[in-house]
This record gives sequence, C-alpha cells and structure tokens, in this order.
Amino acid sequence: MTTPGAPAANGGLTHFDQGGQAHMVDVGGKHESHRVAVATGVIRMQPATLAIIESGTAKKGDVLGIARIAAIMAAKRTGDLIPLCHPLALTHVSVDFETDAASASVRCTARVETFGKTGVEMEALTAVQIGLLTVYDMSKAVDKTMVMSDICVTDKRGGKSDISMPRP
Repeated sequence: MTTPGAPAANGGLTHFDQGGQAHMVDVGGKHESHRVAVATGVIRMQPATLAIIESGTAKKGDVLGIARIAAIMAAKRTGDLIPLCHPLALTHVSVDFETDAASASVRCTARVETFGKTGVEMEALTAVQIGLLTVYDMSKAVDKTMVMSDICVTDKRGGKSDISMPRP
C-alpha cells in the first residue's frame, strides 16, 4: 500500500511488486464496468501489392477476410500470449480494414469490449498486430518490404482513466 501523495513503487509500473518481482496485478478490489478500447495500426506496401489485396487475387485467398478472423482470434487469446495479462471474457470484438491507394497502405482498427474489472487495451492492440501480421504473411510472396507502424490505442473507456487521441 502506498501513502497518498508518495511516489508509486517501481515508478508506477504495476506489474512488479515491492521487491521488483513480476506479478499479475490484483484487480479483485476494482469495480466492474463496461470497458472499451480501440486500437489502430498501418501496414505500408508496394502499390502493386495493395492492388492484389484489393482485387482479391492473392494466391492465399481473401487477405483482409482472413486477417479479420486472425485479429478476432488474437483478441480472444491475448491472456495466453501476454504473460501477465488477465484472461477476459470479451463481449464484443470488431475489426475493420481500410485501404488507401495514395499511401499504398492498409489500416487495421480493432474495437474490443467487456464488462469486467480490467480494461481491454491489450486485446485491441493484439488484434491490430496480428491482423497486420496476417496481411504481411499472406502477401509476403509478392512484397517483402512491407512495414507495420503507428500501432496505438486511440480510445479507452470504462476504467479510472479514459483516453481519446487522434490516430497517427
């Protein structure tokens, strides 16, 4: 327990105890609430690669459709992938892809919701990362120069601190 106004142990990093050992944060005393997080990220590629994705003629199939399923599955498995992340019963996951010919890119946006004691930012970020990685995996045969970037949480609601920021 910290004294009000005193600096938090470990610089405020909650996944470490007083002795500096990693631990899962105790959320037992928190109130349940509707939690929502939105994350976004971009994968940039050669214009010809984007044309293949948009036309649906990739050899491995519907790139964005499969990436959407992969992203949803990733959100559901975040607690298995991130060691100190709580496993959550998600109530909603949506994943959207937006192509932009001018920048030869695909933007992935994930919205994740639950009713619980901890937020879903990690689930939204994991969904975006896996969605973009799936686009890369399915398209790498024609373009090994793709770059993923600008992955961030753009909206978080339902906990003690809400945020909203424009996507990069």
